[in-house]
Amino acid sequence: MNPIDIKQARFELRLSENDKEILKKACAISGYSTLASFILSMVKKQADQIINEHERILASAKDRKIFFEAVLSTIPPNEKLKNAVKKYTDSTAAE
Repeated sequence: MNPIDIKQARFELRLSENDKEILKKACAISGYSTLASFILSMVKKQADQIINEHERILASAKDRKIFFEAVLSTIPPNEKLKNAVKKYTDSTAAE
């Protein structure tokens, strides 16, 4: 989080006393100065991870779609692709 961000939004959370004690203990062990900063940091880290994983899955699905459309396409290969295949075939035949 950028330290110059102006914090205007609020979020309220109700939790059990047991959960609060667990969070306070983790906060103290982690070295955070406040329970709020600890919770914000942990939740933001988890949120970033969830978003990154989701975006990676979407990118993978998009890449997979593009790949299979290209492979299964009925469009004949262009000269560049033919040259690449020939170059690869020639280089592997020499091995």
